[in-house]
Amino acid sequence: MNPPGMATADDTGRDDPPPSVLPGAPFLQRSAAGLTLDGLALDALAREFGTPLYVYSQRAMLAALAAYRQALAGREHLVCYACKANSNLAVLQTFARAGCGFDIVSAGELARVRSAGAAASQIVFSGVGKTAAEMRIALQAGVRCFNVESVGELERLSQVAVALGRTAPVSLRVNPDVDARTHPYISTGLKDNKFGIAHAQALAAYRRAAALPGLRVEGIDCHIGSQITQVEPYLDAIDRLLDLVEAVEAAGVPIHHLDLGGGLGITYRDETPPDAGTLVRRMLARIDARGHGRRPLLLEPGRSLVGNAGVLLTEVQYLKPGADGDAKNFCIVDAAMNDLARPAMYGAWMAIEACVPRAAPAQRWDIVGPVCESGDWIGRDRELALQPGDMLAVLSAGAYGMAMSSNYNSRPRAAEVLIVDGVPRLVRARETVPELFAGETLLP
Repeated sequence: MNPPGMATADDTGRDDPPPSVLPGAPFLQRSAAGLTLDGLALDALAREFGTPLYVYSQRAMLAALAAYRQALAGREHLVCYACKANSNLAVLQTFARAGCGFDIVSAGELARVRSAGAAASQIVFSGVGKTAAEMRIALQAGVRCFNVESVGELERLSQVAVALGRTAPVSLRVNPDVDARTHPYISTGLKDNKFGIAHAQALAAYRRAAALPGLRVEGIDCHIGSQITQVEPYLDAIDRLLDLVEAVEAAGVPIHHLDLGGGLGITYRDETPPDAGTLVRRMLARIDARGHGRRPLLLEPGRSLVGNAGVLLTEVQYLKPGADGDAKNFCIVDAAMNDLARPAMYGAWMAIEACVPRAAPAQRWDIVGPVCESGDWIGRDRELALQPGDMLAVLSAGAYGMAMSSNYNSRPRAAEVLIVDGVPRLVRARETVPELFAGETLLP
């Protein structure tokens, strides 16, 4: 018996050509019968669980993790999943059970990963604005390392650690002023970005860290951006990082580990990022050539582990043809910018396909949501054959989809399903309207 929603050749009664694998998403397939993820028909999942709906493949996530691990075999390392990309508890649990560490940026994320089974000793705490309260919580939990981003943060962490009678392990995040060649909103390694300590100021910051009570220098950290599709920016950053390591150690401050961050891009449209194995091997070769191969390595991938493992499903509500030949045709769906912020926020292009194709001429549509903003769009100028009631899949939506969603326009957030061993499991129930204002109080 097939799992719920699984399409087979017998379901269609046709001898169709074999399904094709979509670029960058080996567990997502297209056939004449429609789209499937891990062999389950997405149209059936949308109708079973309702829309908007996020659906993820656990197999795809673990396969992406395996690519990093294989390239790092034989090295002392820790892969720390950057949980801001997708912080669903079941997703975090998947990586915790696989032996992953975690990169967090808030006390809330710390609570999430601990609830999902992560050991505190496998957690690195990043972020440019840690509060004293968050520092106390993380110190009491015993996190592996604080990735510190300013001298002011060093001094505050020292005070908090001394007051608790603890020692805080620290790694300084250095801004190497390297252009990651990505969208300006997700570039983090240039001198004009808010992140990290400027390369020219880092040696003095390490001296300060070594002198402050309650701190123990552990490593050096660098993260230059997100959705990076070339190897060269990483190699440039490594060279600048290792120059600094040598200067810091010459000044008498030992550096134990190298944290090379994350940021590897995925295929949304026609991008051709290197696979994780290729990227890691070239990074290791550069580190070895500089004589630093003995150092333990930390990596913090996020999008590249979950991005192509997920889709957002949405139902067509209305078709609104343009008034004349030059006017836009609008396809209004039940997902909106509150469900998926990337297109409205970054102008991001994400593939959109019908879950079940129609044998009809395609038309050009702007796929838009019901939120009261002209910026509420999912995709523009898409060639699709559509009718109200059809289900659409927004591809490559596993990262920065649900994680960035909101309740704008008092819209309940979507449900989430994780496919585990061929079985769809509801891992987040759809929000209800009463839950939206449960914490609010009317005036007397």
